[in-house]
This record gives sequence, C-alpha cells and structure tokens, in this order.
Amino acid sequence: MVMKLASGGLQDWDRPGEYWPRLETATGALETPFGVISKDALAFNADYLRRRIPASGSDKTIRVASKSLRVRELIRAVEALPGYHGVLAYTLPEALWLAEWISDVVVGYPSADRAAFARLGTNPDLAAKVAVMVDSVEQLDLIDAAVPPGRRSEIRVCLELDASWDSRLLGHTGAWRSPVHSVGQAVSLAREIDRRPGFRLVGLMGYEAQIAGTVDRPQGKPLFGAVVRWMQGKSAAEIAGRRAEVVRAVSEIAKLEFVNGGGTGSIETTGAEDSVTEIAAGSGLFGPHLFDHYTRFKPAPAAAFALSVVRKPRPEIATVLGGGWIASGPTGADRQPLPVSPQGLKLTPREMAGEVQTPLTGAKGLKVGDRVWFRHTKSGEFAEHLNEVAIVEGEKIVEMLPTYRGEGKAWL
Repeated sequence: MVMKLASGGLQDWDRPGEYWPRLETATGALETPFGVISKDALAFNADYLRRRIPASGSDKTIRVASKSLRVRELIRAVEALPGYHGVLAYTLPEALWLAEWISDVVVGYPSADRAAFARLGTNPDLAAKVAVMVDSVEQLDLIDAAVPPGRRSEIRVCLELDASWDSRLLGHTGAWRSPVHSVGQAVSLAREIDRRPGFRLVGLMGYEAQIAGTVDRPQGKPLFGAVVRWMQGKSAAEIAGRRAEVVRAVSEIAKLEFVNGGGTGSIETTGAEDSVTEIAAGSGLFGPHLFDHYTRFKPAPAAAFALSVVRKPRPEIATVLGGGWIASGPTGADRQPLPVSPQGLKLTPREMAGEVQTPLTGAKGLKVGDRVWFRHTKSGEFAEHLNEVAIVEGEKIVEMLPTYRGEGKAWL
C-alpha cells in the first residue's frame, strides 16, 4: 500500500519536552530497538525541500535519493508527491527492483554487476525505466561484455560530471567521484557514448558534495564554519558556470532528458542554476542531526530510534543495548548518533556509540528498562539496523513499514 503524505500536522519538534513524549506515548507497546518516522514531520520536510528551491527554479523537480531512506513504501510515497519525480538509486540491482513500482530510476553510481546489466539489457520494460551512470569508456566496455549490443535493448546512460572544486588555498574540495571534470572531457565521453551501438545518452549528473554534504555551521568551530561558507560560495559559482558550459556542449551531441545536481544541503544554490532540471535529495526528508548545522535551513527531526537501558555501571551512567549506528564519512564524533531524550544525556568520549552497548552520562534519573531516544547522523544507517519502522501520526502508530533489510534486500 502506498502511504499518502499531506502537508501540515503537529509542528512541535522544536519543543523537545512535547515532541519526544508524544512519540514515546505512541510507541509504548513496541520493544526496543525500534525506529520511528513522524508522518507530520516527514510531510513538513517534504514540503520544505520544495520550498527551498528558488523561485527562478520553480519548474525543477526533486529526485528522491533512495540510499538515505531505504524504506520502499516511503520512497514511493514521497516520489508521488507534487514537485517530486523519479528516484536516484545507489546500486543497479536495487534500481531494477525499484523499477517494478517506479517508472524513472537513475543509478547514482557506476556498477560492475554483470548479471544485473544482463537482466537490464534483456528486459525492455526495465531498460525503458532505468538509466545507468558512467564516467569512463571502461564502464561502457564492461556493459558490452556483459550483454553485447546486438542482443540487448538500448541502455539508457547518464554521464557523471565531477562537481568538485580545486581551490588554490584549500586544494581539492568535494568527493572523489567522476574523472570527467572539463568540458572537453565531457564532450569526448558523450561522443563515445553516442557513437556506440546499444547506448543512449539521456542525462547528466554532478554532485557537489562540498556544498550539499558539508555543514557550514559546525558546532564549536565558528572560524572553520566561515572558511566553509567562503569555500561553498566560490565553489557554487564555479560549478554553475562549468556545468552550464558542459550542458550546452553535450546537448549538441545528445538530447538530454534531465540534468541532475546537488543534494539536501545545496538546494538553494543548485536550484538557482538554469542548466539543472532536477535536484537529488533524501536525507532532508528524515532530518538527521547532521542537518542541524547548516545556516540555510533546518529540517524537522522526522526519524528517531529508541534503545533500552540494560545496566547502570554508576548512578550517573546508564548503558543502553546497541547504539553503534555510525554514519559514513570521516570518522569522528559528528558521525555518532545523538541522544535526544531524556535531555542532558551524552556519549562517553572514550567509548562513544558501540555495536552492542552505549554508555551515557547525565543519566541519574534513568533505571534499567527505561528508553533512550536517539537521532541518527546522516542517512542510510538508520534503516540498515531495522527490519521495520513505525509510522506515527499524532500519538498513535498508523502503519508499520518494512525497511530494505526487512524485505531481505542488502544492496551494499
């Protein structure tokens, strides 16, 4: 069943003394560990993402980044909302699975899964719905070896542009993704895709991780935050100009159906680019705590998980079972889950969040059997630890939805 979302609802997430007790009341019958999605907060975030697109880019749509959600029914529900279209998957087998329900799926990363390419190429329905990512000739060769062009449907291809910025002062900023950085490199690969039988170039993508995924107001680091904001301003201007040139040049070779850019953290800048037709976003729907530290926006904490206190090593310390739901990226305190209720709890510096236990200080009022609520840091780590999530509306659970894990799907 597709869960329909509507804007509005209770907006008490800025009042922790009301929000977390409401979720506690709704989930009183559940055994930990469990995860919760507030339907009201999710609806708010979905609407908020659209409203953050500048007025000049009001025709742009948002493509749902599945790696941040990993709950199929939520992906379908959000993708069906006005202003949203399509899914950005993270593996080809996942994309083939999602294409059973969603008609427009782009694989956000190159694949080396030969069996999946063979399935894609020999199924005309899937081939019409899924676009694969490439940034080199070698990837085209791999696809041809898996399923030769004479024995397959046309493979829809998206060319990935490197959206990082090389600063004289800071060096390389952004993720190490595509080797295609210049207009010339993009044109060369586009021509190769266009000339080879069995391929059709339909899209272009560039993910500016140094803007979309880098907080510009890091906690306790005001000077570093100023440097990040300077870097992001310069980088946004650079990628806007370069991407526009690439789109113009590549469009002379192939008719592009879409130009995808950005992420949750860069909607304002990416959405202002005339050459971009859609923006990828996923984490901003759940509102994990990493996104508390941007100056441009603040989503509602729609996702949370609860763990139980199982021991009290000291009166001021409570230890919960589990907790090591660590986010991707550079290892550090900001990749750890954040205890949010009861208020005042903190991870211990020498142990932090552990795979099977997590001690918390400031816990004099807690006893064995009590619950502690956490927010995850970033994106996919939330659903990877759960078989299902409780959808809460008001003070009751309205639905239990399986995660990818709960449906037996482990894509990475």
